[in-house]
Amino acid sequence: MVVQTGRSGPGPQLVAGVHPERRLITAKTVAVRPALQRDIGRLVALGIILIAVVAVVYVWRLTPPSTEPPVSPEQADARQLKGATFGQLRGWGADDHALTLVAFQRSCASWRKAPDNKSLKMAGTVADWRGVCDAARAVAANVQEPEDEAGAAGKLTDKTRARAFFETWFEPFEVSNNGDPEGLFTAYFQIEVDGRRGATDPLQVPLYARPPDLVQVDLGKFRAEYSGRSIAGRVEDGRLHPYLPRRRIDQGALNDQNLELVWVDNPVDAFFLHIQGSGRVRLPDGDIVRVGYDGTNGHSYTTVGSLMVKRGLLPPGAASMQGIRQWIGENPKAGAALMAENARYVFFRLLDGDEPIGAQGVALTAGRSLAVDRKFLPLGVPLWLDTTAPGIDGAKPAPFRRLMVAQDTGSAITGPVRGDIYWGTGAHAGAVAGRMNFPGRYFVLLPKPVALQINGLMAK
Repeated sequence: MVVQTGRSGPGPQLVAGVHPERRLITAKTVAVRPALQRDIGRLVALGIILIAVVAVVYVWRLTPPSTEPPVSPEQADARQLKGATFGQLRGWGADDHALTLVAFQRSCASWRKAPDNKSLKMAGTVADWRGVCDAARAVAANVQEPEDEAGAAGKLTDKTRARAFFETWFEPFEVSNNGDPEGLFTAYFQIEVDGRRGATDPLQVPLYARPPDLVQVDLGKFRAEYSGRSIAGRVEDGRLHPYLPRRRIDQGALNDQNLELVWVDNPVDAFFLHIQGSGRVRLPDGDIVRVGYDGTNGHSYTTVGSLMVKRGLLPPGAASMQGIRQWIGENPKAGAALMAENARYVFFRLLDGDEPIGAQGVALTAGRSLAVDRKFLPLGVPLWLDTTAPGIDGAKPAPFRRLMVAQDTGSAITGPVRGDIYWGTGAHAGAVAGRMNFPGRYFVLLPKPVALQINGLMAK
């Protein structure tokens, strides 16, 4: 937007309110000619200007020069696409594309329930993916699990066939944020904790079902620029108000509403289950209760690890899940207060099956499902991810290059180039996910008809 500035009206003018040939300037009634009158006015104006200049110079000399760099306004996130080839995707040929084909099939199953004209934003509409999904189903029907040497050979053929499918039906585009293709990539997992169906200890923490008075509003239904954004609260006197923050809920504000699904033995475990969004609760009799995300109270998410580094509680680089757990365990009272500063609270529902359900409504695939910001990327699209993963048991970090599918979201996952890898279930997955924090980039794969339209727009 260009802002033009200028005068809002005519400049200052002399006002003649006396006889045109003389003006009184002293009590002695001395007549002054108009020319002399103008000279006196100019001298007065010049004197005022000189006084102002001297004052400015004086103040300037008393003020020390600023050592702060000039502040530039923060640039808003903006997704940009740049055409690429499969040959530019590092590690493309070494990946097992058949594993991603299984995950992609789940996204296709979700789209089959949607109308043809449902928008997938820059990825076209659901109709643009019908043929792709039909082809994927035909290829996936021939995928087999290796059980012996013959099966292993068949698996190798499946990998080749799956790779050929993606190369035939898609074109890759590099995603960038205002021209910068590098972003941050983290990971999450399905946590396993100990718990019970009823409370037996005052330290146990309940996992609540979604309260009936919690209202979630999809802002994208009101304005297109808010697509992928939502707020939550409760209605009072016909107005939407913020819902209870974590501190109030932890103090028992939702007691006696029969919302408790299960009780977790350790408050820190419960807190991290909230962060992960889903998990498995092991009961004393060996049964497993699976819980999944069912909404939040709508408050902003506060990263506890960042607070701890900022306050000097943990050194930079040590704010992993393991480091946070250890500090809170050693400082339980201060840790409880720290956790309460994250006002966001997650509500759960009971789940069937082994894997958590992502935001697209499909079961996630370990190592192949990626959480993204759906403001910039639609759920269900394949993405080639090029980043780094942490080593385990002293091993060094190594390249992580895989074909993923965007199937989930997260409150901390914001921006055009930002991803959160679903790593799976259990201690091993948690050990990796807790240390995953690396830069990287990705390429979105789009059906060729959609790619043709995008290439045409970029050529204009």
